[in-house]
Amino acid sequence: MTPKAILTDIEGTTSSLSFVADVLFPYARARLADYCAAHPDEVAPILAEVQAITPGDPIVTLRGWIDADKKITPLKTLQGMIWEGGFTSGAFKGHVYADAVAALRRWHRQGRALYIFSSGSVAAQKLIFRHSEAGDLTPLLSGYFDTITGPKRAPESYGAIAGAIGLPVADILFLSDVAAETDAAKAAGMPALLIDRSGGPADIHTFEDITR
Repeated sequence: MTPKAILTDIEGTTSSLSFVADVLFPYARARLADYCAAHPDEVAPILAEVQAITPGDPIVTLRGWIDADKKITPLKTLQGMIWEGGFTSGAFKGHVYADAVAALRRWHRQGRALYIFSSGSVAAQKLIFRHSEAGDLTPLLSGYFDTITGPKRAPESYGAIAGAIGLPVADILFLSDVAAETDAAKAAGMPALLIDRSGGPADIHTFEDITR
């Protein structure tokens, strides 16, 4: 069956793991304290949410979460706010695999709606695709979902996304490099393909392998 919409992960799927781990994470970690000091009113509710989860110094907690790659909403929100400065200043551009760029453009021409579901905040997702090495890709995308919708390993999240998109789950194809995520999508009735760009066991190894 040809899907009417494509829902894709970012890290390890459309974009390299190293770009996130070796560029974005260190950039946010190094600027965390200074950014919070410079934007006290803006970050106050975020830091309060961090302290509600883990009492203590929120900056120390956030650095620990970055080091452990925690998928926690206030961290992802703050990271996106800090990354905006790097993207807009040209310190770096969003990495998107060439095969992913080509597939997104092809699917868009075919009239398929394209969506992102990532643990990174919606704001951060938009930055990666707006400031990508291939140019502004946001005109190709119809919407974005993050952990506010729900955990990526919970079947309920995929049902919620289908409801927001306005399509049956069976009409949406989900792409991810994490088996627990594709399993969750399938449990919700959403077709899914596991990608492994290193060549390991998976349904596909690049977007060129997608024939639907």
